[in-house]
Amino acid sequence: MPSLHLITSILLLLSAAAAATTIGVTYNPSAPNLPPPERVVSTLQSLRISAVRLLDPSPAAVRAFAYTNITLLLTVPNHLIPSFAANRSAAALWLRSHVLPYHPRTRISLISAGSDVITTTSAASDPTADPSTTLLPAIRNLRLALFDLGIRTISVSTTFSFIDIMTTSFPPSTAEFQEPIGSLVVRPLLQFLDETNSSFLINLYPYNIFKINSEIPVGFVLFQEHPFNFRDDVVTGVRYRNLFDMMVDAIVAAMAVSGQENVPLIVTETGWPSEPEAQDAGNYAEMYLRGLLRHLRSGLGTPLRKEGAAEAYVYELFDEKSTFNNTNGTNSDASMSGRAAGGKQWGIMYPNMTMKYRVHFSDAPRNLDKRFDRLINLACLLLVLLNRKVMRS
Repeated sequence: MPSLHLITSILLLLSAAAAATTIGVTYNPSAPNLPPPERVVSTLQSLRISAVRLLDPSPAAVRAFAYTNITLLLTVPNHLIPSFAANRSAAALWLRSHVLPYHPRTRISLISAGSDVITTTSAASDPTADPSTTLLPAIRNLRLALFDLGIRTISVSTTFSFIDIMTTSFPPSTAEFQEPIGSLVVRPLLQFLDETNSSFLINLYPYNIFKINSEIPVGFVLFQEHPFNFRDDVVTGVRYRNLFDMMVDAIVAAMAVSGQENVPLIVTETGWPSEPEAQDAGNYAEMYLRGLLRHLRSGLGTPLRKEGAAEAYVYELFDEKSTFNNTNGTNSDASMSGRAAGGKQWGIMYPNMTMKYRVHFSDAPRNLDKRFDRLINLACLLLVLLNRKVMRS
């Protein structure tokens, strides 16, 4: 006869599998020569993409996601951060045009006050825009403005770049936030995120680390499974099978040093650019994306955080020149590196709505759904049998 312990184990297995990272894409509706948002939303639904990060969101784009099951992470343009910090009414004005008319019909889960503000804002040219003095007040005013409008279900945070705030990626256990930004911005922000149940947002590109460190094997970056494809953290003895997990755990370790190891982590950007010169060795972009999606869906998490990243967004939806810098000043880690590398392209889709790579957001979830159904049916059967045994005794 089944035991309660067995049933509990099955339910725990279901719970663990259901906790796999939510996978989304980054979409910039303000980029030129793209299809209208309504067509984009239809395509996203057909691909079974459940989360979208909107860079420089337009009201029309936010409205297009109404009555869908797609959750949105909105990014406030960087040039608005100083005005948000100076006056809560500026934040309220933005919310009244971009959020209030569509919430809750459009499922907005989080708003990022800028993206990589600390490295794209020059305090030398505009002292009032110093991110060490404006970013946190802007975030607080944005949250207060949401409350003023009666909206309490949308979290607020900001987005950082891994290469700009971290001291190292290996070994992860020794990672810390760079100074002085760690003391001035990151640690106070982490306290705010913990108090408000929000998340730490990070642009994280193994591609960038790989390009500046020739000693890293490409298979380690592309999630390839080989017997000797690993690196050990010599401090903790933890073994890593891919660079993505190593970078995530570097963030986790740095948060722990700052006393906030339990704040959820969201990877707001990750991806791999098109590299025609590397085609002879294989399509690295496709290999990275397929390995990433497979790994995130597994629900295995990372060595230091069993739940892994709560969400991860592939950069980016459409294939546009990474040198593009929109008029509202929202930048990405990919575009920053793209300028240095001569303008690479990061999209998984062309503007004509055709897929660039053989990556499928829906295949694994469909297979997992079948496994869930079998496990749920088995758990229900065991519960019935156990109940009969109890009734007879």
